[in-house]
Amino acid sequence: MSNFNLGWPVNNTSVSPDGKLLAVLGDNKDCLIADAESGKTISTLKGHLDYSFASAWHPDGRILATGNQDTTCRLWDIRNLSQSMMAVLKGRMGAIRALKFTSDGRFMAMAEAADFVHIFDAQSSYSRGQEIDLFGEIAGISFSPDAESLFIGISDRTYGSLLEFNRRNSNRYLDSMI
Repeated sequence: MSNFNLGWPVNNTSVSPDGKLLAVLGDNKDCLIADAESGKTISTLKGHLDYSFASAWHPDGRILATGNQDTTCRLWDIRNLSQSMMAVLKGRMGAIRALKFTSDGRFMAMAEAADFVHIFDAQSSYSRGQEIDLFGEIAGISFSPDAESLFIGISDRTYGSLLEFNRRNSNRYLDSMI
């Protein structure tokens, strides 16, 4: 792997599911897509308005999600880098600090720095979703390997916790299991 000298701090990197591509984000508006083996820049994704903090690859490797200080998550079709992003998902009030896809690619979770986690249905082109309104700083998010549960870490000093939300199979949304 090459050593990147970008001229700006890197906040996040993620490797595509096939291990061939690397997404590099940081204190810059752009996201670099590089060859994971050589480190050579393949493309620069432009569209965010501020610094980026998070990225996640869809399990099929065709979609890259990037989260930004501008309160948006942008979805990029990696098969067609000459076009702009395929969707822009808006947060409620803060920077998008974490992104995760389920192992089956059906859902994507997007966490703001505090108070809000959004879940989007990938099969609806991300037009259907659910918002979870919490109290406190969000430490991280993760789906279970079977895609049936979403875990949210809360890092509040007094009320720090790990919350588990299970999917209701009848309507395919998440339900709290506190």
